[in-house]
Amino acid sequence: MNTAASNPDGSGRYEIRLRGRLDPRWSTRLDGMTLSTRDGLTVLVGPVADQAALHGLLHRLRDIGLPLVSVRRLENDTEPLPPHHPHHPHHPRQGA
Repeated sequence: MNTAASNPDGSGRYEIRLRGRLDPRWSTRLDGMTLSTRDGLTVLVGPVADQAALHGLLHRLRDIGLPLVSVRRLENDTEPLPPHHPHHPHHPRQGA
């Protein structure tokens, strides 16, 4: 699906994957994206206002120095979260 045609301003929810571990405290510097880590990857999920905001976010991630694995615009707010995401209903709780 061509997301540019369906949403020309680029707004929506995005999933960004980075190789390496990023401390969850970075969330406040990354537009409040939700961070989770697993198997050597950091996954950020959250809303992006438009293409300019997405590019700004990607520039900040570049400056952190972790390799970018993927950027994916989620189809809608109800698209299933990956199983390792902390808000996924079957995600094992820390310390449980």
